[in-house]
Amino acid sequence: MSWGTELWDQFDNLEKHTQWGIDVLEKFIKFVKERTEIELSYAKQLRNLSKKYQPKKNSKEEEEYRYTSARAFLATLNEMNDYAGQHEVISENMTSLITGELTRYVQELKQERKSHFHDGRKAQQHIETCWKQLEASKRRFERDCKEADRAQQYFEKMDADINVTKADVEKARQQAQLRHQMAEDSKAEYSSTLQKFNSEQHDHYYTHIPHIFQKIQEMEERRIVRIGESMKTFAEVDRQVIPIIGKCLDEITKAAESIDHKNDSQLVIEAFKSGFEPPGDVEFEDFTQPMKRTVSESSLSNSRGDGKSEPKFGGKSKGKLWPFIKKNKLMSLLTSPHQPPPPPPASASPSAVPNGPQSPKQQKEPLSHRFNEFMTSKPKIHCFRSLKRGLSLKLGAGPEDFSNLPPEQRRKKLQQKVDELNKDIQKEMDQRDALTKMKDVYIKNPQMGDAASVDHRLAELGQNIEKLRLEVQKFEGWLAEVEGRLSMRTEARRQSGLYEAQNTSAVNSCAQDRESSPDGSYTEEQSQETEMKVPATDFDDEFDDEEPLPTIGTCKALYTFEGQNEGTISVAEGEMLYVIEEDKGDGWTRIRRNEDEEGYVPTSYVEVYLDKNAKDVYKSLEKISE
Repeated sequence: MSWGTELWDQFDNLEKHTQWGIDVLEKFIKFVKERTEIELSYAKQLRNLSKKYQPKKNSKEEEEYRYTSARAFLATLNEMNDYAGQHEVISENMTSLITGELTRYVQELKQERKSHFHDGRKAQQHIETCWKQLEASKRRFERDCKEADRAQQYFEKMDADINVTKADVEKARQQAQLRHQMAEDSKAEYSSTLQKFNSEQHDHYYTHIPHIFQKIQEMEERRIVRIGESMKTFAEVDRQVIPIIGKCLDEITKAAESIDHKNDSQLVIEAFKSGFEPPGDVEFEDFTQPMKRTVSESSLSNSRGDGKSEPKFGGKSKGKLWPFIKKNKLMSLLTSPHQPPPPPPASASPSAVPNGPQSPKQQKEPLSHRFNEFMTSKPKIHCFRSLKRGLSLKLGAGPEDFSNLPPEQRRKKLQQKVDELNKDIQKEMDQRDALTKMKDVYIKNPQMGDAASVDHRLAELGQNIEKLRLEVQKFEGWLAEVEGRLSMRTEARRQSGLYEAQNTSAVNSCAQDRESSPDGSYTEEQSQETEMKVPATDFDDEFDDEEPLPTIGTCKALYTFEGQNEGTISVAEGEMLYVIEEDKGDGWTRIRRNEDEEGYVPTSYVEVYLDKNAKDVYKSLEKISE
């Protein structure tokens, strides 16, 4: 079955059919190209979707991904990213294996088709030329035959006419003979041209056209085979990524199966456990005996009080609570040293001057004067504390010891800080070890470098390690304090004493586990706090619970100091403490040993290391409060 023999007279139809075949191929190429664009668009949208729901760096969302359900969701997002990558692979493979290859093939196919049909048209033009030549020879032969017949008839007519001269008859005879000769020549030429045309026509229809049409048929069959192979490739490209897509889906399933609801519930406990004990039962208060009102020891308004009756000022009281203030804080406010501090010992040895001159005993004012001064200054302290908290929130800085957090959360933060500092120390030590080895190499091979060039850096590393160790010591102290407090949480609270003065209010001790700060955070208080009740005044509404002063640095005791006066604290030589208020020009520095012990020491007896950031914030707050 050959187009050359079966379709020898369908040149125009074959031309149209082969053009249709090329159009089909180009249509398939366009289809695949649009499919690749869809795959790319789909992959891009999947990636954007995955990126949209990824946790943002340094945000609260990162903390949420410690839960197994959130981690499974994150794994799903990552697998969807890989899933999108497979669709990009589909697009790339279809572009390279189908679109690119077929585009080049179509160009070659068009050139080949053009060549074949050019040869076909050339063969047709040749046979048409031969036909025209045959027609011309035939017409010429026909004309010459007619001319010869007319010349013969004229000669016979002239020869039969007796009136015509012999010369005219001879001339007619010669003319007839000439025309007969021309007819014979035309006949011979026509016969030759006819034979030639028949030969050419046979070659055209049995040799040239079949050969050309056979090539066109082969070209068309190759096109059909090629588009079939491209369709197979179209399917294979998809099939190749199915195993990887299946793995992505398997990983999503695996992530879903890894969700542990019990573990997530435990993490919620670890994340939000405060470490506080729930309040006890509220006891009955007997209002039938107004002069002997009993306050519940476990009520929320007077948690763990000593149960003693509260003296009243005047005849009216709203029953509001005085702010919870630490005993040592109140004493510091009422009895801070106002005399010049003693000079440091002449000798660095504590044995030479073991104590030095003590701060002179100040004249005690009546406690009522001190108490009234404290009451009138408290609104300013309240304002200062509010400003301090507002500025702390704006600056994004909380207390260094995380005292704004509940006990359990504070312990976790402190442990995390200790771990981070230990890692920093290890890094610094690794650098120091590397530099030490480098120095040894330089000492053994001076041509490689100067050993003294690394001494400065080694000294810096040593200082950094020492500072970090001090930081670790500081945070470990807070950590040990918190852990100790948590272990003692179930034990009974100590009852604080009463502060009494001449004809003034009585101060009831109230051990509070916690106090709620205005910004919603918790501040862990020590076990001894005071609660005072006063007549209802405007100050009662404005007064807020006091916070411990933040640490602004550390200090090292250079000499031993026996703090025997009120407001002072004893320190031993070499002891490390925390600075909570620097020297205001009076020669005294306020320090803290732990939450229960703080007071003033002579500035000349300690070496102070202030934390620059804390100092700046503290000074800013102080200026604002003024």
